[in-house]
Amino acid sequence: MKKEQLSRRKFLKDALGLAAGAVLFPTIIPTSAWSRSNLPNDRITLGFIGVGKQGYYLLRGFLNTPGNQILAVCDVDQLKLNRAQEATERFYAQNAGEGTYSGGAAYRDYREILARTDIDAVVIGTPDHWHALQAVQAARAGKDIYCEKPLSLTIAEGGAMVEAVRKSNVVFQTGSMQRSDSRFRFACELVRNGYIGDVKKVRVSIRTGFISHPIICDLAAEKVPAELDWDLWLGPAPERPYNAILAPPIAFDGFPAWRNYRDYSGGGMTDWGAHHFDIAQWGLGMDRSGPVEIYPADGKNFKYLTYKYANGVELTGDFESNVIIFTGTEGEVEVNRAYLKTRPASLLNQRLSPSQIHLSDSKNHLRNWLDCIRTRQKPITDVEIGHRSVTVCHLGNIATELKRPVKWNPEKEIFVDDPEANRLLNRSMRSPWAL
Repeated sequence: MKKEQLSRRKFLKDALGLAAGAVLFPTIIPTSAWSRSNLPNDRITLGFIGVGKQGYYLLRGFLNTPGNQILAVCDVDQLKLNRAQEATERFYAQNAGEGTYSGGAAYRDYREILARTDIDAVVIGTPDHWHALQAVQAARAGKDIYCEKPLSLTIAEGGAMVEAVRKSNVVFQTGSMQRSDSRFRFACELVRNGYIGDVKKVRVSIRTGFISHPIICDLAAEKVPAELDWDLWLGPAPERPYNAILAPPIAFDGFPAWRNYRDYSGGGMTDWGAHHFDIAQWGLGMDRSGPVEIYPADGKNFKYLTYKYANGVELTGDFESNVIIFTGTEGEVEVNRAYLKTRPASLLNQRLSPSQIHLSDSKNHLRNWLDCIRTRQKPITDVEIGHRSVTVCHLGNIATELKRPVKWNPEKEIFVDDPEANRLLNRSMRSPWAL
């Protein structure tokens, strides 16, 4: 896993612009006089919900992205909260030419951020089981939202997020940063414009350090660290004892393994899968749809997890490497974060004409969201795109759990004549939490 972690970190640093020097901010302006329609220096005010491993990367990324100011951070771990607050205040103090800066608030409970009328938007970097609840409440509070992938813990939660965002008319960006990488965009443009002929197959290979499909959590009970509010970490998830594997200390340098457990995430399927199935959906033009049949790997008829779309395209998911391959009647496109290959190789030099399909062009995922907050347009990975992409992952997990094929209606977002599968569309939340 070490090599893949390094690759992921490099990609994330590149996407966030962390390699560049700090952005020089003008004097900090009190936000009490700001409004979304007339912001001094066009500044958007942010609150961060969850500043652990991923949330802290995002915090540093937004600090180095012009046009925003972080007013508050939140985390259930006091040490991680302190680190985020100190990093924010140190950054603004240095860039304002002052010795100190103490304008950033720190909270243990995210609802205090949502209650602040001077915060325009929130960045959600909590574990997956929190995403839907926090995003829906943020939308109802009128906050624009950046939410990490995978978007939801269940298909029904994703649908609730789409509904809340549309009803409140807020700008929502899913943290699927590969859409803001020119390599992936050009790969999908080649496919969408027919340069490999009619698409027949897509391979999504998502080798990861996590368990492929999530399992039940049976970790032993350990003493809760003094800095952690364990009950609030669990939130809507079922009550269970603390274990450091789920919420590791601040010194931990890997990726927290809560991803392996069903109560909190969807295993490797929703980790790298949320990235790579998203690109598959983009290349197939399925941002508002999805597959209609799903077959779990059975070692006989289906060596790999297999999806079939209504147009005849077959998509397979495996855990053998880390790549997306589109295969058509006249060629092939292979892409990941390290390279883009085409067959024939000459496709790499192809230039699209103005009349051809040009996909959304974002060169920075964070800036794309901030720009769309100003214009009130949908960003490159809008809430429904994030929902549809992770739905593909959830469908694969459900078929695997049931150990049989399932049929899916992507328009109604239900399984066809399958009450057993439909019961897995959602999970209950621990009281008093509810959407």
